[in-house]
Amino acid sequence: MERLQKVMAHAGVASRRKSEEIIAEGRVKVNGEIVEEMGFKVNPEQDEIVVDGEVIREEKKRYILLNKPEGYITTVSDPEGRPTVMDLIPDLKQRLYPAGRLDYDSSGLLLMTNDGDLTYKLTHPKKEVDKKYRVLVQGEVCQEDFEKFEAGMIIDGQKTAPAKISNMNYKDEQTQFDIVIHEGRNRQVRRMVKIVGFSVISLKRIAFAFLTLKGVKEGEFRYLSDQEVDKLKNIL
Repeated sequence: MERLQKVMAHAGVASRRKSEEIIAEGRVKVNGEIVEEMGFKVNPEQDEIVVDGEVIREEKKRYILLNKPEGYITTVSDPEGRPTVMDLIPDLKQRLYPAGRLDYDSSGLLLMTNDGDLTYKLTHPKKEVDKKYRVLVQGEVCQEDFEKFEAGMIIDGQKTAPAKISNMNYKDEQTQFDIVIHEGRNRQVRRMVKIVGFSVISLKRIAFAFLTLKGVKEGEFRYLSDQEVDKLKNIL
């Protein structure tokens, strides 16, 4: 017997956390009965589980690495009709979900999968998975400013974890640098840049844990190898 939200996550319905919300909203039936109880246990081989009128079945797990361009929403659908990352993988029949977020006006590496359990772990703050960004800002960022990133800044009343700064370069009145963070606060890098008095020209995620964009052009994607998936699971 397994918890209902775990079975839903494994079936690719949503992350475990989102599955809990779906259960609480009364959208799930087990053997014809609505279930709203957290921790309700089911036998996925015997029980019929229906979400929003559809019977869920175990899907083959898919893991892709997408090089997202600017101008795409990191979501499955958008009520305003803006392009989403799903438009970049139109031929995939399985439902995939972003593991984390990347802003509309940011680009770079985005993992997408139907493995809700892995998504939950990758995006949980306690797991401290490194994410590396290449940042271009207007103006000259001095060493004192970089030290503020490394010391941590107050955002929404809480201090950020120390960031790692490297590859600083100033040219044509613009500064480019790489920053590594492991938190996932909303627009965190942009807000940190603003705190030290600068504005972001471009922001690109160039690495997630040990994964990079090598060999993946902007707007394209590739599948993770079995070895990469195993390595991801082992670092969590």
